[in-house]
Amino acid sequence: MKGIANNGGLFFPNKINKLENRIITNINDISNEKIAYECLKQFVRPDLPDDILKEIIEGVYKIPISLVTLSNSISVLELFNGPTMAFKDFGAAFMARCMQYFISIEDDKELTILVATSGDTGAAVANAFHKIKGINIIILYPSKKVSFIQEKQISTLNENITAIEYDGTFDDCQSTVKKALLDKDLCKKFNFTTSNSINIGRWLPQIVYYFIGYKLLNKRSNNLAFSVPSGNYGNLFAGMISKRMGLPIDKFISSNNSNNVVDVYMKTKKYIPKASIETISNAMDVGDPSNFIRIQELYKTYSNLKDDMYTCSYSDEETVNTILELYRDYNYLSDPHGAVGFLGAKEFVKSNDNFNCIFLGTAHPSKFIDIVENSINKKIELPSQIKEYLNKTKKSVFVKSYKEFKSFLLD
Repeated sequence: MKGIANNGGLFFPNKINKLENRIITNINDISNEKIAYECLKQFVRPDLPDDILKEIIEGVYKIPISLVTLSNSISVLELFNGPTMAFKDFGAAFMARCMQYFISIEDDKELTILVATSGDTGAAVANAFHKIKGINIIILYPSKKVSFIQEKQISTLNENITAIEYDGTFDDCQSTVKKALLDKDLCKKFNFTTSNSINIGRWLPQIVYYFIGYKLLNKRSNNLAFSVPSGNYGNLFAGMISKRMGLPIDKFISSNNSNNVVDVYMKTKKYIPKASIETISNAMDVGDPSNFIRIQELYKTYSNLKDDMYTCSYSDEETVNTILELYRDYNYLSDPHGAVGFLGAKEFVKSNDNFNCIFLGTAHPSKFIDIVENSINKKIELPSQIKEYLNKTKKSVFVKSYKEFKSFLLD
């Protein structure tokens, strides 16, 4: 519920327990909901009673997850079948249901959630929290740096959702959220938290689909790698937690776009945050990823992390060419983020041919319709979840600085 610690640091588990061996050995016979319960219970007890946790899980993991095989060594785990057609629907739905429960047992407390988004987080949070009594959502997104569909999903629900169009980058939005969470003037007026992946509630439910991916792959003879299109690193960190819990993952592939601070660090040992660069895979446009410090805490040393993580980065041109390659050679339609994930998987298995590699499909291609249609030179059909937003009217507040944002909130 707090989101960020008083000193500005991030919360981190004191202990990560391994799951019982039988769960992984017999995973094919266990439902996704049961897998989720076994994964999450150690992190939320006793605050969430078992019956409430099971009810929350039922609501979250009804979102279908599928694995599509592209070749002998590469598959894609499709995580975009939720209401806003992005993997962040899992984290947003989990947080919304948890927070709704906590608000219900403390009736006098109204909660204000600040969200910085490069596109998909804001859309998922807006949808998950829409009309929840006692919770107000304020979403900051970088002006002209999200897709048309993403902006519609963020800025058209209204009621308890306020969209702030920020004159800057995602990093500026994220910095503003962190600053506001610790601003004494604002904290006197608001009961603040955040639903970005700096909040544990966002990445906890993401642990689960690594287990589900392992279950769906149903190949146990080869080594297993996951290629994760990475921006703020909450998704990859969740995967690393799943390994600590006993899931037999041999390698993580951190697949970046041109925002490659972590890739550079792993190749040079120099971590140099920089201003984010605008790309067509905008959810990954992060120049100083918040969750990388959690990854460093988990692994303790550079060499430990190097053993587990392979890094790579790709240009927009390579991404566009890959969208076309996936469509032409595999009859598979991918968004730009999935294409970056595939590029990482393809590069890795080229020199590690004994691996099965799963890359994460994090957003439906229709969310980036212009880029995808231009890449394959063909019109694609919009799903119903996307169509319903097209005729809605955008309503947002434009701000140029933290000072303007603070002033808006205080007024």
